[in-house]
Amino acid sequence: MASGPLNGVKVLEFAGIGPGPFCCMLLSDMGADVVRVDRKGGRAAFKTDIPARGRRHIALDLKDANDVAVALAMMEKADVVIEGFRPGVMERLGLGPDEALKRNPKLIYGRMTGWGQTGPLAEAAGHDLNYIAISGALHAMGRKNDAPAPPLNLVGDYGGGSLYLAMGVCAALFEAQRSGQGQVIDAAITDGAASLMSVIYGLRASRIWTDERDNNLLDGGAHFYDVYETSDGKFVSIGSLEPQFYALLLEKTGLKDDPAFAMQMNKPEWPAMSEKLAGVIKTKTRDEWTALMEGTDVCFAPVLSMAEAPDHPHNVARQTFVEVGGLKQPAPAPRFSRTPGAVQHPPGGNGDEPPKILADWGVSGAPT
Repeated sequence: MASGPLNGVKVLEFAGIGPGPFCCMLLSDMGADVVRVDRKGGRAAFKTDIPARGRRHIALDLKDANDVAVALAMMEKADVVIEGFRPGVMERLGLGPDEALKRNPKLIYGRMTGWGQTGPLAEAAGHDLNYIAISGALHAMGRKNDAPAPPLNLVGDYGGGSLYLAMGVCAALFEAQRSGQGQVIDAAITDGAASLMSVIYGLRASRIWTDERDNNLLDGGAHFYDVYETSDGKFVSIGSLEPQFYALLLEKTGLKDDPAFAMQMNKPEWPAMSEKLAGVIKTKTRDEWTALMEGTDVCFAPVLSMAEAPDHPHNVARQTFVEVGGLKQPAPAPRFSRTPGAVQHPPGGNGDEPPKILADWGVSGAPT
């Protein structure tokens, strides 16, 4: 039995890659019944494809009139549709938002793209790195003497894409309860990534931030907010922003009486202080610094690999990682006190056949 605050919400997902599937994972984790339309004859979801967890699957040939009719019938019963094709593809298939909303006026139709449904780049191919490049985010990341550093695809695909679409879906569902009307959500990764940069754009407008990488408060420019290598070739993170936390950092590192560190915000001296602090951190192993600083107000954490992270005591205590179907994976987030989310079933589907899925949704007919 599904649990979570979205229990009872029906989501029809048209299979794609990247941010669309991750958004649907989030909705499923919150209790939604997500049915993914896979391409008939295409590959099934891998058992290790964590963002594909929690779905039920139905294979359709969207160039076949009968299967398109099945998809439209499912749209009539759905609360939410999620698709991530280039603009115009769903319209050419006869499954666009105009047709869907005509049949189901309360439907929330979520469209996940990189460039958005409109604009001069809307029809162009692209990937996460390109989308965050025009938002200003990519230029701000990395060391000053290096090229901008790709931040995995967390900032674009999943932060600026999936999370904004999921928030939009929840907001639109709430609004539809009052108005009785659905709507289309144009979720562009370029828009979301730019929105994520709001704080940094504010700092820049206040002349607290410059366009020079590795020269600012939160980008590694400050000696008290950075990652440092330890004597065993591992790393620790330090974020001693506030004066009281900074004072404790100096105490723990034996630098409290060093006059060079007396003025925390003396920006011209940050490079010299960074170099000196790096030398101190290099004198101990990561575990030795962890024993000395973790759990204190230094604002410290060891930099863990993905192999190590699930076994960190804090993650273990909070069950941040769970095992489902023999696969260790991140647990649903955030936490709810009364309607907790859950992984409904492992990636790859749960064995339901199309007739059962269609019967559960009250849809007559069957795929070709």
